[in-house]
Amino acid sequence: MLTSPLVTVDWLHQQLAAKPALDLQIVDCRFALSDPELGRNQYETAHIPGANYLDLNRDLSSPIGLHGGRHPLPDDRVLGAKLAAMGINSETLVVAYDDSRFGFAARLWWLLRYYGHDSPGERLRQRVALLDGGYQSWVKAGYPTTDKLPAVVTPGNFQPQIRTDWIVDIERVRAIQNSPAHLLIDSREPDRYLGNSEPIDPIAGHIPGAVNYPWQDVSTPEGYAVSIEAQQQRWQAISPDLEPIVYCGSGVTACVNLLSLELAGIKGGKLYPGSWSDWISY
Repeated sequence: MLTSPLVTVDWLHQQLAAKPALDLQIVDCRFALSDPELGRNQYETAHIPGANYLDLNRDLSSPIGLHGGRHPLPDDRVLGAKLAAMGINSETLVVAYDDSRFGFAARLWWLLRYYGHDSPGERLRQRVALLDGGYQSWVKAGYPTTDKLPAVVTPGNFQPQIRTDWIVDIERVRAIQNSPAHLLIDSREPDRYLGNSEPIDPIAGHIPGAVNYPWQDVSTPEGYAVSIEAQQQRWQAISPDLEPIVYCGSGVTACVNLLSLELAGIKGGKLYPGSWSDWISY
């Protein structure tokens, strides 16, 4: 089993070479909001051997509606079937990667745990991890890449068991946004939080009562997570009695802050999936 939400490229390379091999599936989550086809094109050009690809828009989100934000959570039956088709079983270890400082791979990391593919609080039973340093780290280490699609496998038996208490909707956010028992966390960069710029959504600003913890601070510019001590330092103002509720523009990069909370040992963080793009739709 995994003992951390992060694995190194050396660890992953060793597992791929191990005999007998672990029940391990790798998922490439590279994506670019400005060029939605870029990630898939990059995957088809070169990826870590054995990796499948999941697209943020097509696989890790549902179609956009009037409300729900720019990246509504995917239909669990649809994504569950895709994960099973990759050969993922209840005991399969899943390693996700991107080249965006966990910005997209953390969405899959969180979704799998939201679907019950992990055991919160039991560090020796983790089944989902992110590749520290991402795809760039794998290439920099000189490990092989391929353009070949993974071999067809026997479908797995993956069945989502949704943890409904891991998310909140807009009504819940409205109810707690000024509550002293909760901490509403905006994960976007400071300029967007302050409303000085808004390159994506039609309205700038933040949810009243929210504090700003930019998701980029979770990692170095090279894409490696900062130390556990630094993760803990980020959240030192959070009282154990507070319930963290995290959002971003559309519920994607907020998952990087949920990763940071996990690394810091802070439990109970919840996601507002619709995030700012849902908030401003009402």
